[in-house]
Amino acid sequence: MRKLQNLPTSNPKCTFYKYTDSGSTFLKQVIIFLQTRPFIFVSVLTLALVWSGWLVLLRPDYAIANIMEHWAIAVTMFFGSMVAGGTSMGGGAVAFPVLTKVLEIPAQDAKIFSLAIQTIGMGAASITIVAMGTRLQWPVIRLASLGGIPGVFLGTAVFAPILPANAIRLSFTMMVSSFAIILLVLNRSNKPRKLGVSRWHRREKIVTFCAGFLGGILSGLVGSGMDICVFSTMVVLFNLCEKNSTPTSVVLMAINAAVGFLIHQFVLGDFVAPVQQYWFAAIPVVVVGAPAGAIICSLLNRQTIVNTLVILIGLELTSSLLLIPLSISLISLAVAAFISFCGLYYWMYQTRLT
Repeated sequence: MRKLQNLPTSNPKCTFYKYTDSGSTFLKQVIIFLQTRPFIFVSVLTLALVWSGWLVLLRPDYAIANIMEHWAIAVTMFFGSMVAGGTSMGGGAVAFPVLTKVLEIPAQDAKIFSLAIQTIGMGAASITIVAMGTRLQWPVIRLASLGGIPGVFLGTAVFAPILPANAIRLSFTMMVSSFAIILLVLNRSNKPRKLGVSRWHRREKIVTFCAGFLGGILSGLVGSGMDICVFSTMVVLFNLCEKNSTPTSVVLMAINAAVGFLIHQFVLGDFVAPVQQYWFAAIPVVVVGAPAGAIICSLLNRQTIVNTLVILIGLELTSSLLLIPLSISLISLAVAAFISFCGLYYWMYQTRLT
């Protein structure tokens, strides 16, 4: 059987897996990869446990009937979960427009559903990532999670009820759009990228905590945001490789989503039907899709991951402009947010803490 070799990208510090047989297709690479990796047992065991608990909790007849009734949500979340498990954008770029406009689910319900289902899907992806032995930035995970817990509470319980939903969503879109621009600028240069933060001084810790806090607020407001917020900090300010930063952002979002889900379930008490029915319909597919996304991400090179992320941000921007009713005040807010975040990312790009 052909063996994997670890080859460098254009940046020698950002590596990716590539097969020695240059003629082999990507599908063959995936098959060989799955056949030769022991972590597959952990992923399959996780899948079996979740499916078993799902069937026991709901009973097989109701579980199948619920999927049949909400099959469109299940299909949507299969693709959304692959995006969530393999990128730092989360599945919202795919799922949110479909849920709110095509399936006509209220935005508030879509946000609660997003946090609930990411707890399962990105949790399963995180288990796969750890089982693969992927290098994670554990100091980032710890510090950003500490900031994210109060952040998601503030976003969910304090800010969400008083801030206009369209303004929140459009501001989030402008943030990720400005990040796409600086990401394209970064990838035009040949500066070496790092695989981790070499020294953790006070300023690195404070910045990571604040990025987690802001990401938590965004997650509480729109159901996503911790992953892209901390990911952009790692890539732009800490100069870390995009490929190596993506798994860390997935684990972070899984933790943050679980906190947000628990707040809705036990503090606010608004995780009720029909959101529960949507959740039950999507559970069996996201525990397949999200780990699959994480595995595919591990096989892609850095530039492909960057290109995929830019495309997803483009989808986020397009869907927001098409689906959000624009007014003069909203357009002014969008322009101000875009200019502000562009300025922030440019400062981060010039500063480079480590």
